Amino acid sequence: MNPPVAHAELIATFKRAEADAAHKFGLIQAAANKGPKAIQAATETAAKAAKRRDSFAKKLETLGVNL
Repeated sequence: MNPPVAHAELIATFKRAEADAAHKFGLIQAAANKGPKAIQAATETAAKAAKRRDSFAKKLETLGVNL
């Protein structure tokens, strides 16, 4: 796999992870009406999504790609 294709795939993966993290943070507000356990579960899920997003961002930064 040549570097530009690898960069493009990693950028696409990062963008999907970024959208997923934003969606999961939105779910926290939706869970607010369902009680503390739902809020806690949504918060944990959002934190995991943000961690994945940050991991991809770090890989892109290592490759010299700034978004």
